[in-house]
Amino acid sequence: MDVRAGKHSPQVTVCHLALDKADAHQWFLLRSDAHHDSTACDQDFEMRHLLEAERRDALICDVGDLFDCMNGRYDKRADREHLRPEYQHGPYMNRLVDVAEARYSRFANRWLHMSPGNHETAVAKHNDFDLTQQLYARLKPNAPLLNLGRYAGYIRVQITKSDRRVGSIVIAYHHGFGGSAPVTRGVIQTNRMAIAYPDADIVWAGHTHTEYYLSIARQRIDNWNNVTRDEQLHIRSPGYKEDTGGGSGWAVEKGFMPQSMGAWWLKVGVEHRAVPGKRNGNYFPTYTLEAAK
Repeated sequence: MDVRAGKHSPQVTVCHLALDKADAHQWFLLRSDAHHDSTACDQDFEMRHLLEAERRDALICDVGDLFDCMNGRYDKRADREHLRPEYQHGPYMNRLVDVAEARYSRFANRWLHMSPGNHETAVAKHNDFDLTQQLYARLKPNAPLLNLGRYAGYIRVQITKSDRRVGSIVIAYHHGFGGSAPVTRGVIQTNRMAIAYPDADIVWAGHTHTEYYLSIARQRIDNWNNVTRDEQLHIRSPGYKEDTGGGSGWAVEKGFMPQSMGAWWLKVGVEHRAVPGKRNGNYFPTYTLEAAK
């Protein structure tokens, strides 16, 4: 199996997979909202998934809030009592990047996509310091596949078999927006996103620290006037932060409920199917999703 990656526009990360063996497949870890520097982050749980990515030979995609970064000078939520020891000395922003580089450098060679969330964009706005870009620059020398994305965009997985193009899987991602959505879990946004991203096979969001898997059926018409149906899959990745368990603090005072945690595994492969009028059939891309728990 051969993997290459590139960037065809500021909003599109392209991954080229050559799946030549009969049972060849590629795993992806789709994650967001690690908030790894927060005392409320379950760092052991996050690391368990990163190590599992090594075991599965998975590629890693992260769509923001990898940093919590809420103890900056201009952050009204700053609370030095909730600061991990490794950030208590030296320039805070620099230490965030130093510690993140040390934590994630082991996995740099399998990191495919990295983009900011609202925590990173807030820091960039108020401190003129882009944490995502800084971490990207640190990891890139040992991360040949890594691409820097925007707050929203696309990840296209293009598949070939025996030098023949099989097709592609398009993931539309958006870090997320709105509040914590305690009742709807953010599912109400899927109808808007289905309209906004009609070309996507998978629509992926984070931000709300909730989790769902939902399919929306569609009727399609191709260039040969064949009417078919497909399903667009909508997922939300919850992340690794849980700040309601202690019984006190900002999240508890705001009435936030216990939060989901984890990420998603995406398995991409090919399958041979019969095609009317084509003697030898053809190959088609396949994919499955499972919760990373």
